[in-house]
Amino acid sequence: MASKKQRRRRAKEQRHDYVWVDDEGNELDPEDVPDDKTAAGPVRQARGQRRAQAPSWARTLKRAAIFAPIMFGTVVLLSPHLSMTTKITQTVLIVAIFVPFSYLVDRFLYRSFLRREARAQQPAGRRGS
Repeated sequence: MASKKQRRRRAKEQRHDYVWVDDEGNELDPEDVPDDKTAAGPVRQARGQRRAQAPSWARTLKRAAIFAPIMFGTVVLLSPHLSMTTKITQTVLIVAIFVPFSYLVDRFLYRSFLRREARAQQPAGRRGS
C-alpha cells in the first residue's frame, strides 16, 4: 500500500494539466510523448554528495576570519580575570593553531574524496588496495 505522501503526490500529478512541447515548439498529445526516461533530462547526482574542492589557504584564512571572533568571545567568557592584551594574545595563538589544522583537515577530506571517487570508477570486479 502506498504511503500517505505517495498518495498525495500521485493525486497532485493527476490534478495538473501537463503540456508537452517538442524541439520546434509544437505541442504534443500525451500519447505522442516518448516514455523514455532518458529524454527527461540529465541525471542528477545522489543527494548529499557534492564535488569536493581542493584545499586552499585562501579558503582556510576566510574560515579563520569567521571563527576568530567566536574564539575571542569564548576566551573572554571563560577568562574574565585576564587582561585584554592577554585575551587577544590567547586568541591569536588559538587562531595560529586553527589555520594549519583546518588546512590539514581539508586536505585529508579532499584526498579521501578522490580515493573514494577513483574506487567508484573502477570496474565492479576485484578491487585492489
